[in-house]
This record gives sequence, structure tokens and C-alpha cells, in this order.
Amino acid sequence: MEQNIVSVERILHYVELKPEAPYEIPETEPKNWPSAGEVKFVDYATKYRPELDLVLRNISVNIDAKEKIGICGRTGSGKSSFLLSLFRILEATEGRIEIDGVDISKIGLRNLRSAISIVPQSPDLFEGTLRENIDPVGTYQDVDIWRALGQVRLKEFVEGLEGGLDAPVKEGGSSLSAGQRQLLCFARALLRKTKVLVLDEATSAVDLDTDKAIQEIIRGPDFSDVTLLTIAHRLNTIIDYDRILVLDAGKVVEFDSPKVLLAKKDSKFYGLALEAGLA
Repeated sequence: MEQNIVSVERILHYVELKPEAPYEIPETEPKNWPSAGEVKFVDYATKYRPELDLVLRNISVNIDAKEKIGICGRTGSGKSSFLLSLFRILEATEGRIEIDGVDISKIGLRNLRSAISIVPQSPDLFEGTLRENIDPVGTYQDVDIWRALGQVRLKEFVEGLEGGLDAPVKEGGSSLSAGQRQLLCFARALLRKTKVLVLDEATSAVDLDTDKAIQEIIRGPDFSDVTLLTIAHRLNTIIDYDRILVLDAGKVVEFDSPKVLLAKKDSKFYGLALEAGLA
């Protein structure tokens, strides 16, 4: 009885939970958006709950279309909060975020979240087939799925499985290695062809060979016209990006090219690079 009452406890918790913003707002849905992938934070601030302190404050950054941005900082600096804000998992307390000139707080969550792809730190898959994990809502043709698998170098592996795309995946993706699960997330991102891609320490749980393969995919032609935002697990993976955004205590402390930041011996990024043996 004590075990079964947990389900009642959960229902009561969800009943009291404040719902998210509207899933769809038909009158404000922009057509063919985003077309470029320009991201702008304007005096942005947010917090996890009304009674808590701000986790991001006075964030004002302009990220150009197709730019590759590395996001770094020490634990608790606000890196994950920065990305959660893009998906409106955290709503703005002050300011706004614009993507291609559209204020994301004015549109439905479905429209926003389908416009951005994310490769998370721990890519858990769900029980079902490979096809269902790569294309959960059944939008794409098999030829598109195979092309995406080829781009992430998983085509031969999937062809060797009994059933191919219909091969079963165990709960949590336990039938696949950590590297294969991560590459499947990249295949999903390639399939959706979104203009903004977020990588949340996407190579932290994979071996060096898979990391190398992922870095080649990111720098290849498939992502050349995509705006890339990467939370860095290893600084060497973002050392050649267009610009580096350094956060500290929820504020932007540096935002410039790696070359410029490394030339300043007193910069936060130089200090982080020195600790990582890159300076």
C-alpha cells in the first residue's frame, strides 16, 4: 500500500504544478521561421522559482547567424540556465530573447521548441525501434533517416542489425553504447535541419574516438549553415570556435574570439585554458 500511494502523491504534485505557457498560439505563429538562426539576448534575467535569486542577470549578447559559440565558466556560472532559457523551460523575469527578430515569449512552445535542436549531455533513448527514436512523430521518409545515419557514421551499424531501422531499442537505450546513443541524437538533429543547434556537454560521456567523430561532424558541411551553441566539457573542443562566451555568477564576463581572449593573460578564459593545459 505504501508503494502504491506514491502514484497518488505524484498526481497531487502534478495537479498543483503551475502549467507551462500555451503550446500553440495560432495568431502569432511566424511563417518559415527561423530562416537564418540569429539569436539575441536583450537585458535578459531569469530565476528558477519566484522566491529564489536570479540565476542569470543583465544578459545582453548578439549571436550572428551561422556563428559557432562556445559557452564556458565554472560550475554554477549559469551555462545550463542559459540554454534552458532558449527553450523557455525557464521563463524570463526581465528582458527578452529574440531569434531572427521574433520575441520567443510571444509564440507557442511547440513552434519554439521544434525550431531548436539539442544534443543533451546524457542522451537517454526510449523503448521502441530505432526509427521511433530518430523520428518520434513519423515525419520523415526512410531515405532521409538513412542519409542522416550515414552522416553520423552509423549507417553500416544499423544495416547490420536484424530489422535495420525497425531493430528494437531497450529502455534507456541500454542495447547501445554511450557513443552510439550520442550519435543517434546527432542524426535526429540532422534530420530536423533546424537553424539553431544546442550541444549541452554532448561529448562528456563518450570515448575520445567518438568525440573526434562528433567534432568532425560539427565542423563538416552538414552544420555549416547552423548557429551552434556549445557548453564545453573539454575546452579544446571549442578553442577554434568563432567566439567564446564566458559566464560567471549568472553574468557575461567575456564574449570575444578565442584568439583575443587567450592573448589577455588576465582574462577568465585564459585562466580556464591554463588549467586545461591549453595555454
